[in-house]
Amino acid sequence: MNAQAFTPRMKPLSARRSAILCVLDVGTSKVACIIARLMPAEPSDLLRGRTHACRVLGIGHQRSRGLKGGVVVDMDEAEKAIRLAVDAAERMAGVQAESLIVNLSGGRLGADQLSAKIRIGGQTVTSSEVHHVLEAAAARTGRQGRTTLHALPRAYSLDGAPSIRDPKGMIGDELAATMTVVSCDSAPARNLMLAIERCHLDVEAVVATPYAAGLAALVDDEAEMGSIVIDFGGGTTSMACFEDNRLAHVDAIAVGGGHITMDIARGLTLRLTDAERLKTYYGACISSPSDERESIAVTQMGESEHASHMPKSQLVRIIKPRVEEILELVRDRLSAAGYTSGAGQRFVMTGGASQLTGLAEAARRIFGGQVRLGRPLGVKGLPESAKNPAFAAAIGLLVYPQVSGLEHFEPRRGPGFNIAGGEGYVGNVVRWLKSNF
Repeated sequence: MNAQAFTPRMKPLSARRSAILCVLDVGTSKVACIIARLMPAEPSDLLRGRTHACRVLGIGHQRSRGLKGGVVVDMDEAEKAIRLAVDAAERMAGVQAESLIVNLSGGRLGADQLSAKIRIGGQTVTSSEVHHVLEAAAARTGRQGRTTLHALPRAYSLDGAPSIRDPKGMIGDELAATMTVVSCDSAPARNLMLAIERCHLDVEAVVATPYAAGLAALVDDEAEMGSIVIDFGGGTTSMACFEDNRLAHVDAIAVGGGHITMDIARGLTLRLTDAERLKTYYGACISSPSDERESIAVTQMGESEHASHMPKSQLVRIIKPRVEEILELVRDRLSAAGYTSGAGQRFVMTGGASQLTGLAEAARRIFGGQVRLGRPLGVKGLPESAKNPAFAAAIGLLVYPQVSGLEHFEPRRGPGFNIAGGEGYVGNVVRWLKSNF
């Protein structure tokens, strides 16, 4: 893995300690910052993987600027949106943020399944042997220009006996391990971190958006039996597949709810803000007999005073093909990775665009499985306006420190931007001074 860059690694949150966390959900349509207190909690049958209860202290969100397809395209505008969102959350919480956990949607998210074997010569498996076999698996990837976000062990086998969750204390001759390594293009991750550091904030960890959404929206039985989380964002639609309570696959396509808005604006000659309003209040992706009778007032571009009327069915005819196209692309990408649709498959839809009327039904028709909307679970103090699928990824970032200890990483300085401790804005200034004076 030496050829890869690493995003910062954060230490697992102690199950016996409280903490105040700041998280930042940076998307194409909105930037949301949440500051919350995490307190040790009793185990829950519904959310068994969580060690802490979350209570939101402050929340701030802004219309996203300077991002396209989950990637920073204007550093100044992105910095401004991040500053405004963080400032609003700080004022509401009465806490000043110094570092935060951020998600990443763009940069061609993807995952590799890596495996390796080592000989242990009939000895008892200790932490050292587990570490060595995971290191051997991690060393098998080295694609230039990619950044590792997550490295999660999936399963172990001992002398061919599969599906061992923890081999420590067992005896055998050969230990094998399989792990899921999630990565993205280096430049988008580097630029997102730079935009945050320009706000005088350190980055504690970078989390793949669909993984975060799954941490917030899945109950344990769904993660155990196998479920696919589809985060339907503004500029990207990303997927995370969970099996046996482990992340198994991640993928993304650079199409989302913003493309539906653009189709409406072009088809009806509207401003983007008016097209977004129409989509939000009247949009649907399934036809209804009442659509021909229901009339919608629209103000076309350049005609600020005179509104015309059209049947709702005209709006549905624009939205429906684009939604079907996105869902079919998702189905094909999942199928190519070995995740076929069917009656037994479970799909959980998150993201702001998942709230489009009829999306769950449209997804059932295309995927053929069970589909539900995924709202953030197990969080107190969340405003009513944020108790919806649009905030699943943000809440998942609060859950992430409770499960980050499952990951295998050996942060080391080397190529790329491995800044395990998060040097932040000051560190960048020091490096710039050294290189220029």
